[in-house]
Amino acid sequence: MKILMVAPEPFFEARGTPFSEYYRIRSLLEQGHTVDLYTYPLGEEVSLPGLTVHRSLKPFWIKSVVIGPSINKLFLDFFLFLKALFAAWRGRGSYGYVHTHEEAGYLGALVKRVFKIPHLYDMHSSLPQQMINFNTTKSSFVIGLLKRGEGFVLRSADRIITICPELYKYVTSLFPEKRVFLIENFLDQEYEVDPERVKEIRALFPGKRIVLYAGTLEYYQGIEILLEATRFLPEDVALLSVGGRDDQIRDLLRKGEYDPSRVRLLPQVPKREISSYIAGCDVLVSPRKEGTNTPLKIYSYMKSGKPVVATSILSHTQILDETTSILVEPTPQGLARGILEAFGERGVSCAAKAEEYGKEHFSPERYLHLVALSVEGLGRS
Repeated sequence: MKILMVAPEPFFEARGTPFSEYYRIRSLLEQGHTVDLYTYPLGEEVSLPGLTVHRSLKPFWIKSVVIGPSINKLFLDFFLFLKALFAAWRGRGSYGYVHTHEEAGYLGALVKRVFKIPHLYDMHSSLPQQMINFNTTKSSFVIGLLKRGEGFVLRSADRIITICPELYKYVTSLFPEKRVFLIENFLDQEYEVDPERVKEIRALFPGKRIVLYAGTLEYYQGIEILLEATRFLPEDVALLSVGGRDDQIRDLLRKGEYDPSRVRLLPQVPKREISSYIAGCDVLVSPRKEGTNTPLKIYSYMKSGKPVVATSILSHTQILDETTSILVEPTPQGLARGILEAFGERGVSCAAKAEEYGKEHFSPERYLHLVALSVEGLGRS
């Protein structure tokens, strides 16, 4: 089956939604489908047999796109949706269905109504909730408008994929008659650990126990709380953060004075190196302070065999529990207590149970099966 997919993100870029889109595409290709992907004019080139990437017009002033809602995304979405809409019209007799991500769901609803092409909406988050999480607006009118728009997209979709249990509950409570699938973003390419890279990582903090945070530095991730937690940790405990933009790192360093012998903030590194960073550290931490979507890092953390410390919020607790992680309140003192506990026997026990759970429930075979179920019988072959 030939699939029209619309992804309003930089593709490919090493962050949450593009990773999810990449593995959706790979799974569909492995099932024998072909994919025409319409996406932003930004990101790394990806070459996969059966995938054709079409990029929209690039406004000259846009060099990158930050995570979350932004004015730049409005411009990019306008040109992307125009191009994808033309493609839907031109290929309306050949596409089995249209597969949309995030705000492209509005386009998918339009394509279904105008061209009678079945629509699968891949829901990575609630768009009204995004506006709140990113402090984009607190206007009840705007949020209400977005909620009605989201309802229109969900109502019109033939199939819906959700990426975490909370989103699944949200959609099925609104539309219990819909075919809704829960496909968590647990699939990740596993890279071999580089022993030399591990030595280099350990050498950053000679003789110290290392806590790793791997991910973006958006405010909701709670990195400032984690940095403050270092003040409550012994001198032999160091924090290594990997990810984020250079300007975010500069801002964090300006806001507080942190001992460079105990804290290191590194920018994003190639994906293939993350396994080595995890192997080179002693405890893994996710200090997120709000949200409902499960961070992608949690799935990699669980399969690593290392103790995981996470804040006790819904983003984490819909996947983690007290047997697979050390859950703490989202405060500096709470994170510090959890990290210290992770160095002990409880950390060893939680790490073993998390690894066992991850290997059983987060396998490539299971992911492929779930994606196949979500498109089974949909569209024209």
